Amino acid sequence: MNKYFKSSIGLIVFYLCIKSAYAQMPWDEVKMGKGEVCIAMIYEHGVWNQYWEGNFLRKNDNIGTLTRQAGMVMVAAGLTERINLIAIVPYVATEASGGTQKGQSGLQDLNLSLKAELLKRRVGTGNITLLSNVSYATPMSQYLSDYAPFSIGFGAPELGLRGIAAYKLDNGLIFRSALAYLIRGQAEVERDYYYNNGSIYSQYMDVPNALNFHAAIGYWAMNNQLRLELTYMSLNCLSGDDIRPYNSGQPTNKTEVEQIGSWVQYYINGRKGLGVLAYYNQVIGGRNIGKNATLGIGITYQFQAFNH
Repeated sequence: MNKYFKSSIGLIVFYLCIKSAYAQMPWDEVKMGKGEVCIAMIYEHGVWNQYWEGNFLRKNDNIGTLTRQAGMVMVAAGLTERINLIAIVPYVATEASGGTQKGQSGLQDLNLSLKAELLKRRVGTGNITLLSNVSYATPMSQYLSDYAPFSIGFGAPELGLRGIAAYKLDNGLIFRSALAYLIRGQAEVERDYYYNNGSIYSQYMDVPNALNFHAAIGYWAMNNQLRLELTYMSLNCLSGDDIRPYNSGQPTNKTEVEQIGSWVQYYINGRKGLGVLAYYNQVIGGRNIGKNATLGIGITYQFQAFNH
Protein backbone atom coordinates (compact mmCIF):
# COMPACT_ATOMS: atom_id res chain seq x y z
CA MET A 1 0.00 0.00 0.00
CA ASN A 2 1.25 3.53 0.53
CA LYS A 3 1.86 6.45 2.80
CA TYR A 4 0.11 9.81 2.62
CA PHE A 5 1.97 12.30 4.71
CA LYS A 6 0.29 15.32 6.28
CA SER A 7 2.26 17.75 8.39
CA SER A 8 1.29 20.72 10.63
CA ILE A 9 2.09 24.71 10.77
CA GLY A 10 3.79 24.87 7.36
CA LEU A 11 4.81 21.36 6.14
CA ILE A 12 2.36 20.19 3.42
CA VAL A 13 -0.29 22.80 3.78
CA PHE A 14 0.96 26.26 2.75
CA TYR A 15 -1.05 29.04 4.34
CA LEU A 16 -0.63 32.75 3.90
CA CYS A 17 -2.16 36.03 4.80
CA ILE A 18 -1.17 39.58 3.90
CA LYS A 19 0.06 42.62 5.72
CA SER A 20 -0.47 45.64 3.54
CA ALA A 21 1.11 44.47 0.29
CA TYR A 22 2.93 41.55 1.89
CA ALA A 23 2.34 37.93 2.83
CA GLN A 24 1.99 36.89 6.45
CA MET A 25 3.10 33.32 7.12
CA PRO A 26 4.61 31.60 10.14
CA TRP A 27 7.89 31.24 8.21
CA ASP A 28 8.19 34.62 6.47
CA GLU A 29 9.75 37.95 7.46
CA VAL A 30 6.59 40.05 7.44
CA LYS A 31 4.72 41.33 10.47
CA MET A 32 1.49 43.24 10.76
CA GLY A 33 1.28 46.52 12.60
CA LYS A 34 -0.34 46.85 15.99
CA GLY A 35 -4.12 46.48 15.69
CA GLU A 36 -4.07 45.18 12.10
CA VAL A 37 -5.99 41.98 11.32
CA CYS A 38 -5.95 39.85 8.18
CA ILE A 39 -8.40 37.06 7.35
CA ALA A 40 -7.59 34.56 4.60
CA MET A 41 -9.77 31.83 3.07
CA ILE A 42 -7.86 29.28 0.97
CA TYR A 43 -8.85 26.22 -1.06
CA GLU A 44 -6.18 23.62 -1.84
CA HIS A 45 -6.34 20.62 -4.20
CA GLY A 46 -3.58 17.99 -4.17
CA VAL A 47 -3.12 14.70 -6.09
CA TRP A 48 -0.58 11.91 -6.39
CA ASN A 49 -0.37 8.40 -7.89
CA GLN A 50 3.23 7.55 -6.94
CA TYR A 51 4.89 7.31 -3.54
CA TRP A 52 8.24 6.52 -1.98
CA GLU A 53 8.38 3.28 0.01
CA GLY A 54 11.54 4.11 1.88
CA ASN A 55 13.71 5.45 -0.96
CA PHE A 56 11.98 3.41 -3.67
CA LEU A 57 9.46 5.27 -5.87
CA ARG A 58 6.52 3.09 -6.86
CA LYS A 59 3.05 3.43 -8.37
CA ASN A 60 -0.25 3.43 -6.47
CA ASP A 61 -1.63 0.40 -8.30
CA ASN A 62 -4.01 -0.58 -5.51
CA ILE A 63 -5.82 2.76 -5.04
CA GLY A 64 -5.07 4.71 -8.22
CA THR A 65 -4.85 8.46 -7.70
CA LEU A 66 -5.27 9.88 -4.22
CA THR A 67 -6.90 13.31 -4.00
CA ARG A 68 -6.64 15.60 -0.99
CA GLN A 69 -8.77 18.74 -0.69
CA ALA A 70 -8.49 21.32 2.06
CA GLY A 71 -10.35 24.46 3.00
CA MET A 72 -8.50 26.74 5.42
CA VAL A 73 -9.33 29.83 7.42
CA MET A 74 -6.39 31.87 8.68
CA VAL A 75 -6.36 34.91 10.95
CA ALA A 76 -3.26 37.02 11.61
CA ALA A 77 -3.24 39.89 14.08
CA GLY A 78 -0.70 42.46 15.20
CA LEU A 79 -0.64 42.28 19.01
CA THR A 80 2.17 44.85 19.18
CA GLU A 81 4.46 46.49 16.65
CA ARG A 82 6.88 43.55 16.97
CA ILE A 83 4.68 40.55 17.85
CA ASN A 84 2.06 38.85 15.65
CA LEU A 85 -0.41 36.06 16.43
CA ILE A 86 -1.38 33.65 13.63
CA ALA A 87 -4.18 31.05 13.86
CA ILE A 88 -5.05 28.45 11.20
CA VAL A 89 -8.04 26.07 11.08
CA PRO A 90 -8.07 23.53 8.19
CA TYR A 91 -10.83 21.17 7.04
CA VAL A 92 -9.39 18.26 5.02
CA ALA A 93 -10.94 15.51 2.87
CA THR A 94 -9.23 12.58 1.11
CA GLU A 95 -10.42 10.06 -1.48
CA ALA A 96 -8.98 7.61 -4.00
CA SER A 97 -9.95 6.83 -7.59
CA GLY A 98 -9.66 3.06 -7.09
CA GLY A 99 -9.80 0.36 -4.44
CA THR A 100 -12.47 -0.26 -1.83
CA GLN A 101 -11.33 1.95 1.07
CA LYS A 102 -13.22 5.13 1.83
CA GLY A 103 -11.55 8.48 2.37
CA GLN A 104 -11.67 10.57 5.50
CA SER A 105 -12.79 14.13 6.14
CA GLY A 106 -13.02 16.54 9.05
CA LEU A 107 -11.33 19.29 10.98
CA GLN A 108 -7.61 18.63 11.18
CA ASP A 109 -5.25 20.49 13.57
CA LEU A 110 -5.57 23.90 15.21
CA ASN A 111 -2.34 25.77 14.46
CA LEU A 112 -1.26 28.74 16.60
CA SER A 113 1.98 30.71 16.35
CA LEU A 114 3.63 33.84 17.70
CA LYS A 115 6.12 35.64 15.49
CA ALA A 116 8.47 38.30 16.88
CA GLU A 117 10.78 40.71 15.09
CA LEU A 118 14.25 40.62 16.66
CA LEU A 119 16.20 42.93 14.35
CA LYS A 120 15.65 45.16 11.32
CA ARG A 121 18.65 47.02 9.93
CA ARG A 122 19.73 48.81 6.78
CA VAL A 123 22.54 46.93 4.99
CA GLY A 124 23.83 48.07 1.61
CA THR A 125 20.96 48.70 -0.81
CA GLY A 126 18.33 46.94 1.25
CA ASN A 127 17.04 45.91 4.67
CA ILE A 128 17.85 42.77 6.61
CA THR A 129 15.25 41.38 9.03
CA LEU A 130 15.66 38.66 11.68
CA LEU A 131 12.67 37.07 13.42
CA SER A 132 11.74 34.13 15.60
CA ASN A 133 8.57 32.06 15.60
CA VAL A 134 7.06 29.69 18.15
CA SER A 135 4.19 27.50 16.95
CA TYR A 136 1.89 24.87 18.43
CA ALA A 137 -0.52 22.49 16.73
CA THR A 138 -3.02 20.01 18.20
CA PRO A 139 -5.77 17.83 16.67
CA MET A 140 -9.23 19.43 16.60
CA SER A 141 -11.18 16.20 16.03
CA GLN A 142 -10.86 12.47 16.63
CA TYR A 143 -9.75 11.59 13.11
CA LEU A 144 -8.03 8.27 12.36
CA SER A 145 -4.29 8.99 12.47
CA ASP A 146 -3.25 5.43 11.57
CA TYR A 147 -5.21 5.20 8.32
CA ALA A 148 -2.66 5.81 5.58
CA PRO A 149 -3.00 6.95 2.91
CA PHE A 150 -6.39 8.45 3.82
CA SER A 151 -5.60 9.99 7.20
CA ILE A 152 -5.97 13.78 7.33
CA GLY A 153 -3.19 14.19 9.94
CA PHE A 154 -0.73 12.32 12.15
CA GLY A 155 -2.82 12.87 15.29
CA ALA A 156 -0.11 14.22 17.60
CA PRO A 157 0.68 17.63 19.12
CA GLU A 158 3.62 19.56 17.69
CA LEU A 159 5.79 22.40 19.02
CA GLY A 160 7.83 24.35 16.48
CA LEU A 161 10.81 26.65 17.12
CA ARG A 162 11.82 28.67 14.06
CA GLY A 163 14.39 31.29 13.05
CA ILE A 164 13.79 33.52 10.00
CA ALA A 165 16.18 35.74 8.03
CA ALA A 166 15.31 37.95 5.03
CA TYR A 167 17.00 40.57 2.87
CA LYS A 168 14.88 42.90 0.73
CA LEU A 169 16.56 45.10 -1.88
CA ASP A 170 15.28 48.52 -2.87
CA ASN A 171 14.59 47.25 -6.41
CA GLY A 172 11.95 44.80 -5.12
CA LEU A 173 13.98 41.60 -4.95
CA ILE A 174 13.75 39.65 -1.70
CA PHE A 175 15.67 36.63 -0.40
CA ARG A 176 14.37 34.64 2.58
CA SER A 177 15.24 31.50 4.54
CA ALA A 178 13.78 29.90 7.65
CA LEU A 179 14.73 26.85 9.72
CA ALA A 180 12.50 25.16 12.30
CA TYR A 181 12.92 22.34 14.80
CA LEU A 182 9.62 20.45 15.17
CA ILE A 183 9.02 18.53 18.38
CA ARG A 184 6.24 15.97 18.00
CA GLY A 185 4.28 14.01 20.61
CA GLN A 186 2.51 10.65 20.51
CA ALA A 187 -0.42 9.61 18.32
CA GLU A 188 -3.10 7.35 19.81
CA VAL A 189 -3.97 4.70 17.22
CA GLU A 190 -6.74 2.17 16.72
CA ARG A 191 -4.69 -0.97 17.47
CA ASP A 192 -2.55 -2.26 20.35
CA TYR A 193 0.28 -3.81 18.32
CA TYR A 194 2.51 -2.45 15.57
CA TYR A 195 6.01 -2.89 14.15
CA ASN A 196 8.62 -0.12 14.43
CA ASN A 197 12.07 -1.67 14.04
CA GLY A 198 10.70 -4.38 16.32
CA SER A 199 7.37 -5.50 17.79
CA ILE A 200 5.64 -2.94 20.03
CA TYR A 201 2.51 -3.62 22.10
CA SER A 202 0.94 -0.22 22.64
CA GLN A 203 -1.88 2.05 21.42
CA TYR A 204 0.55 4.97 21.16
CA MET A 205 3.03 5.73 18.40
CA ASP A 206 5.94 8.17 18.72
CA VAL A 207 5.85 10.65 15.84
CA PRO A 208 9.47 11.55 14.89
CA ASN A 209 10.82 15.04 15.49
CA ALA A 210 11.91 16.89 12.35
CA LEU A 211 13.81 19.79 10.81
CA ASN A 212 11.86 22.01 8.40
CA PHE A 213 13.59 24.42 5.99
CA HIS A 214 12.02 27.12 3.79
CA ALA A 215 13.70 29.35 1.20
CA ALA A 216 12.33 31.84 -1.31
CA ILE A 217 13.32 34.33 -3.98
CA GLY A 218 10.65 36.92 -4.65
CA TYR A 219 10.00 40.11 -6.59
CA TRP A 220 7.55 42.93 -5.90
CA ALA A 221 6.09 44.91 -8.82
CA MET A 222 3.42 47.57 -9.44
CA ASN A 223 4.32 49.54 -6.32
CA ASN A 224 4.10 46.40 -4.14
CA GLN A 225 0.66 45.36 -5.45
CA LEU A 226 1.93 42.29 -7.33
CA ARG A 227 4.13 39.65 -5.76
CA LEU A 228 5.89 36.81 -7.62
CA GLU A 229 7.86 34.16 -5.73
CA LEU A 230 9.72 30.88 -6.21
CA THR A 231 9.96 28.65 -3.14
CA TYR A 232 11.77 25.59 -1.83
CA MET A 233 10.78 23.52 1.21
CA SER A 234 12.34 20.46 2.83
CA LEU A 235 11.41 18.37 5.83
CA ASN A 236 13.61 15.70 7.40
CA CYS A 237 12.52 13.50 10.29
CA LEU A 238 15.33 12.78 12.74
CA SER A 239 14.27 9.19 13.46
CA GLY A 240 11.61 6.68 12.46
CA ASP A 241 11.15 3.62 10.28
CA ASP A 242 10.42 2.98 6.61
CA ILE A 243 7.18 1.73 5.09
CA ARG A 244 7.48 -2.04 4.94
CA PRO A 245 6.85 -3.81 1.59
CA TYR A 246 3.14 -4.49 1.00
CA ASN A 247 2.19 -2.51 4.12
CA SER A 248 0.66 0.91 4.62
CA GLY A 249 2.46 3.83 6.21
CA GLN A 250 2.07 4.86 9.84
CA PRO A 251 2.85 7.91 12.03
CA THR A 252 6.22 6.44 13.12
CA ASN A 253 7.66 6.61 9.58
CA LYS A 254 10.83 8.57 8.85
CA THR A 255 9.51 11.12 6.37
CA GLU A 256 11.65 13.25 4.08
CA VAL A 257 10.32 15.83 1.62
CA GLU A 258 11.78 18.11 -1.03
CA GLN A 259 9.34 20.48 -2.67
CA ILE A 260 9.53 23.39 -5.11
CA GLY A 261 6.76 25.87 -5.78
CA SER A 262 5.63 29.26 -6.98
CA TRP A 263 2.91 31.72 -6.18
CA VAL A 264 1.43 34.99 -7.29
CA GLN A 265 -0.48 37.52 -5.19
CA TYR A 266 -2.34 40.61 -6.28
CA TYR A 267 -3.62 43.20 -3.83
CA ILE A 268 -6.72 44.76 -5.36
CA ASN A 269 -7.10 47.65 -2.95
CA GLY A 270 -3.46 48.35 -2.20
CA ARG A 271 -2.56 48.61 1.46
CA LYS A 272 -5.98 47.65 2.85
CA GLY A 273 -8.92 45.57 1.71
CA LEU A 274 -9.18 42.63 -0.67
CA GLY A 275 -6.43 40.53 -2.23
CA VAL A 276 -6.25 37.31 -4.28
CA LEU A 277 -3.60 34.62 -4.51
CA ALA A 278 -2.72 31.41 -6.34
CA TYR A 279 0.12 28.94 -5.82
CA TYR A 280 1.45 25.63 -7.10
CA ASN A 281 3.73 23.16 -5.29
CA GLN A 282 5.36 19.94 -6.51
CA VAL A 283 7.16 17.31 -4.41
CA ILE A 284 10.35 16.41 -6.29
CA GLY A 285 12.00 14.04 -3.83
CA GLY A 286 11.16 12.19 -0.67
CA ARG A 287 11.08 9.19 1.60
CA ASN A 288 7.88 7.46 2.80
CA ILE A 289 5.66 10.11 1.17
CA GLY A 290 3.46 10.60 -1.88
CA LYS A 291 4.76 12.50 -4.91
CA ASN A 292 2.19 15.21 -4.42
CA ALA A 293 1.24 18.12 -6.70
CA THR A 294 -0.83 20.89 -5.13
CA LEU A 295 -2.77 23.85 -6.50
CA GLY A 296 -4.18 26.51 -4.18
CA ILE A 297 -6.30 29.65 -4.58
CA GLY A 298 -7.52 32.12 -1.99
CA ILE A 299 -8.80 35.52 -1.03
CA THR A 300 -7.61 37.80 1.78
CA TYR A 301 -9.03 40.79 3.57
CA GLN A 302 -7.08 43.14 5.84
CA PHE A 303 -8.39 45.86 8.13
CA GLN A 304 -7.50 47.95 11.18
CA ALA A 305 -9.26 46.31 14.13
CA PHE A 306 -8.11 48.71 16.82
CA ASN A 307 -6.00 51.82 17.05
CA HIS A 308 -2.43 52.08 18.34
